[in-house]
Amino acid sequence: MTHLRVGAWTIVAALVAVTAPAQAQDATTLKKDMVGQWELSTTERSKTCVVTLKGDAAGHASKLELEPACKTALPFTKDITAWSVKGLDIVRLQDATGESVIDFTEVEAGIFEGLRQGEGVYILQNLAAARSMAKSMDQMIGDWAMVRGNGEPVCTLVLTNTEAGPDNFQVFLKSKCDAAITQFNPTQWRLERGQIILMSKAGEAWQFEADDNAQWRRVPDTADPLIMLRQ
Repeated sequence: MTHLRVGAWTIVAALVAVTAPAQAQDATTLKKDMVGQWELSTTERSKTCVVTLKGDAAGHASKLELEPACKTALPFTKDITAWSVKGLDIVRLQDATGESVIDFTEVEAGIFEGLRQGEGVYILQNLAAARSMAKSMDQMIGDWAMVRGNGEPVCTLVLTNTEAGPDNFQVFLKSKCDAAITQFNPTQWRLERGQIILMSKAGEAWQFEADDNAQWRRVPDTADPLIMLRQ
């Protein structure tokens, strides 16, 4: 039995020896990749600020700069004085005592999410990519036709940039619509992670994703899909 125990611990030790350098490298790579300009925002960018993460040491963390508008747009940022990588994949914006103000984890390439209890989810995204997304969102504003997979028109709707609550915008049905659309009756929309999200007063949500033909198809796909086309 003693030999079995020794053998087991030998295997565990060997695994630790093999995996530890790789894990350390992951954290080191993440820290290196995070240096640069980032946009900190609410989920749909109704409130934004620019954060510059630096490679210079600040005690056990690294230095950063917040643009002056941050404290007004996102009041909790007034407590942020430095940043660090915790564990393998947590990007921490921390206060002067080293305590977390908000922790982020990567949910997509270059996009990190963090939750503040009682406030909601915030996004940390590469600044250039975030501004490209903003441009994309501007291109969403205007008239859209909704059609079936066979091309049959079922509705015309208007996506606006008029705010309708946190991170959402107003949408209007412009013409007489198919019964299913009228019953759903979308009143708000947002662009989230590459999807157009339509939301009803009842809280129901429909998601549309862009396909290879520059159309937006409702997902999950069905035998009789709904497609949104820019007018």
